[in-house]
Amino acid sequence: MQDISKLTMDEKIARINALYHKSQKEGLNEEEKAEQQALRKAYIESVRNALRGQLNNIDIQNKDGTIENLGEKFGNKK
Repeated sequence: MQDISKLTMDEKIARINALYHKSQKEGLNEEEKAEQQALRKAYIESVRNALRGQLNNIDIQNKDGTIENLGEKFGNKK
């Protein structure tokens, strides 16, 4: 199993896809299944963090003209 922490996101996605195609053609052994799960988990966490970062940087203008950062009001929670 590869050390997934050293892979770029593009490499992780390529490996996820390669493992998926292999699973459809010939199946995966237990080590490959574990690698696939770890890669999927890392990918999902990356997407969540990116979305959280975007949502935490949204500013809205209130009716009274003040600017309110939604990340400071609601975000930065895990």
